[in-house]
Amino acid sequence: MIELVLRAPQELVEPLSDRLVDELDALSVSVADADADTADERPLFGEPGLAPPAPAWRRSTLRALFDDEAGADRAAAWLVARHGAEGLALVALEPLADDDWVRRTQAQFAPVEITPDFWVVPSWHEPPASARRVIRLDPGLAFGTGTHPTTRMCLRWIAAEEAAGRGGWPRVLDYGCGSGILALGAALHGATDIDAVDIDPAAVAAAQANAAHHGLRLRVGLPELAFGAYDLVLANILARPLELLAPLLAAHTGPGGALVLAGLLDAQVATLQAAYAPWLTLQVADRDEGWVLLAGRRAV
Repeated sequence: MIELVLRAPQELVEPLSDRLVDELDALSVSVADADADTADERPLFGEPGLAPPAPAWRRSTLRALFDDEAGADRAAAWLVARHGAEGLALVALEPLADDDWVRRTQAQFAPVEITPDFWVVPSWHEPPASARRVIRLDPGLAFGTGTHPTTRMCLRWIAAEEAAGRGGWPRVLDYGCGSGILALGAALHGATDIDAVDIDPAAVAAAQANAAHHGLRLRVGLPELAFGAYDLVLANILARPLELLAPLLAAHTGPGGALVLAGLLDAQVATLQAAYAPWLTLQVADRDEGWVLLAGRRAV
């Protein structure tokens, strides 16, 4: 396998990426900031709910993989001839050693401890000996593998409530379910009637498959599936959608029911508390790597 490495200005990155794959038979193309780790590095990602500080990097490094050297040579010559005057530069043509890419990818994902006896474990790992409750979940298209602080906090809250004798919720709603991990966590801690909804059909399919794999019964679908009042409402999304959804999520939280929100940062706590204040009081229940978990209970 051969890697073709190019450097290109911002305006060429997207058309070059498309051309490499669609016309020049590249197996894959990755893009990175050509000025990373220098004084000219520029971030593209801001805080959740805020506009990014920049739309794209000033210069990017493109790495395209080819089956053979002849194909990489043809692509390099063709692209430099047509776009060299626009700032495209050939950096390298490098052979790549054979590797077990599946094993290398899997090595990035280890079992995640939620509590000493509650773990999220990829299928290629054995659960720790201490694990009494295990969610088997592999990285996929839908958000929620247990590695993100917001997911861990929600699962920790579920486990802590059950340990305190407040688990076994008769009705649970996981709103914006992603992989369904929070719904699965609630089921493993005594919940019996669980709805998991998401606007993304890929997330719905992933949650359905994960529930079936665990032998757990969940109703999974688009948001219109949710109806009536629930004893527990979980929503791990982002601050702005959570703010807009305040009337809906509060309405789904039944008398005496708990509402748990994640996907927000410290600076966004007051805004979310104000948005939900007409219905219930939200308190900071957990913090993890700058992320915050809010929880509250509706009056009976």
